[in-house]
Amino acid sequence: MVNNDSHGPTGKAEVGTSEGVDVGSTLQRLAEIAREFGSEWVADDASGLAERVAEGRFYVACIGQFKRGKSTVLNALLGDSVLPTGVVPITAVPTVVRFGRTRRARVRFRGGNWVDARPEELQQFVSEEHNPENAKGVAGVEVFVPSPLLATGMCFVDTPGLGSVFAGNTAATQAFIPHIDAALVVVGADPPIAGEELTLVEEVGRQVHEVIVVLNKADRTSDAERKIAESFTRKVLDKRLGRAIGPIYEVSGAERLEHRGPERDWSKLVDALQGMIVESGRDIVRRAGERGVHRLGEELLNIAFEERDALLRPIEESEQRIAAMRTTIAEAERSLHDLSYLFMGDQHRLSDLFLSRRKAFLAEALPQARAEFERELQDIPRRYGPRFRRRVLHLAQTVASRHVLPWLPREQARAEEEYRAVATRFVNIGNDFLKKLSESGVPELARMPNALDPEKGFRVRSRFRFEELINVAQPPSPLRYLADIVLGLVWAFPVIESKARDFLEYLLEMNSTRVQSDVVDRVQESEGQLEVEIRKLLHEVSRVAERALENAREAKEQGAAAVEAKLARLRAREEEIQSLLED
Repeated sequence: MVNNDSHGPTGKAEVGTSEGVDVGSTLQRLAEIAREFGSEWVADDASGLAERVAEGRFYVACIGQFKRGKSTVLNALLGDSVLPTGVVPITAVPTVVRFGRTRRARVRFRGGNWVDARPEELQQFVSEEHNPENAKGVAGVEVFVPSPLLATGMCFVDTPGLGSVFAGNTAATQAFIPHIDAALVVVGADPPIAGEELTLVEEVGRQVHEVIVVLNKADRTSDAERKIAESFTRKVLDKRLGRAIGPIYEVSGAERLEHRGPERDWSKLVDALQGMIVESGRDIVRRAGERGVHRLGEELLNIAFEERDALLRPIEESEQRIAAMRTTIAEAERSLHDLSYLFMGDQHRLSDLFLSRRKAFLAEALPQARAEFERELQDIPRRYGPRFRRRVLHLAQTVASRHVLPWLPREQARAEEEYRAVATRFVNIGNDFLKKLSESGVPELARMPNALDPEKGFRVRSRFRFEELINVAQPPSPLRYLADIVLGLVWAFPVIESKARDFLEYLLEMNSTRVQSDVVDRVQESEGQLEVEIRKLLHEVSRVAERALENAREAKEQGAAAVEAKLARLRAREEEIQSLLED
């Protein structure tokens, strides 16, 4: 049941056009047909989209690179700091902001229902600090606010930033692309627009026409810098999208949220969003529904075709076909192991690549770090043994961090680039594998939805963390503590210094190898996920065919009249679905 405060001020759906109503009715009808066919996931998908169309909701996704200030811009538009902001990556999962008469929030975990949450608790679910790379498995977050801008159906979506060190964040944004109806692209002046942003905007632009571009943090740049950034952004976006992008609005979300500084283009931005609601809102909702109708209708046609063919064939032939299909699928699953050899080559290549890069780093960093450590070691007083140990180990941490931390972002960026290329290659190999199966002569496999999603890419989140081993810098036991006292009394500080030197080298070597280990582990896990997804597709094909056989066997046991009645219903459903797709 839809909560009334998710509607506009009147509590009624705001679509109001015959087109919107037709799309919603079509989706509801597809949901009913899906339930007749026993396909609950299609039914749930169609019902959810129908609800969105009925309410007139359309999603304006705020997208851009990490630290563009997307959440701040949205908070300023809402007139309320409802979305967390901070100096570290904040948004770990897409957060939908909808109209509501009262300020509230809710969270849904994977495989679960919506759970109410207080808006001030959102950081526990959407921030990297409290939910790193969505380790808590949050599937959705919705915030309801009494914002006039959202009162007639527009919903904002705060997406994870692209290009942060957290690969899972970028994947979360890309996975949300099919649900985007319009885009609010937040760029900056340094750099104006990054390559990953450009690729995402191009992809979104192929799906939706309404793209509004905002040049944020205008208070931190000069007029000349903003002019250059605007010119560059316009040029590359016009070229990539193949159309003019319209005005680029120079704003400062932070200034507007705090009610200070010049207004700049803020009123124009608000007018553009309000104009989108008035002029395009209903069309946006309708197009979102139409995309869903086409996608879900095709799925149902495949099921209907399978049901009909099973009725027209002798049961024995269907059993033989399913047996052949099972054999082919079993062989396909066994041959999945052969793909491992292809993937293994990528794993070895990446391991060798980052091993050589690590060796180059250590060859340069180790001598410098040792020299710095020795210089700064001289300034530490040699008095009390336990205190001396803490200070020299802390010095080792400081020196190691000084060298490793500037290197890590560059290395992690290269690892991410290489990993994405491998993930894309995995998907292409998987789709080639499925294509060959569809051409194997087994009709059921020819109708298989053999399109692994290249955007999801079976990417897994990075688990890389810089390890300072702070606990090692503390006396691990009373015995160690007493030993340090004795070492200090007998003036044996060189023993502690030697341990600190070893600790320095250990920190450099261990942290420099973690990028290599992380990317290789992610490749291995991606391979496993790819195989799982292929098996899931094969299982779904088998499930549909076997269910069709059972339905056909049941109808034939009841006699020719029952078969004809079922065929008539299927023909009617196929014609109805075709008609719905053509409308």
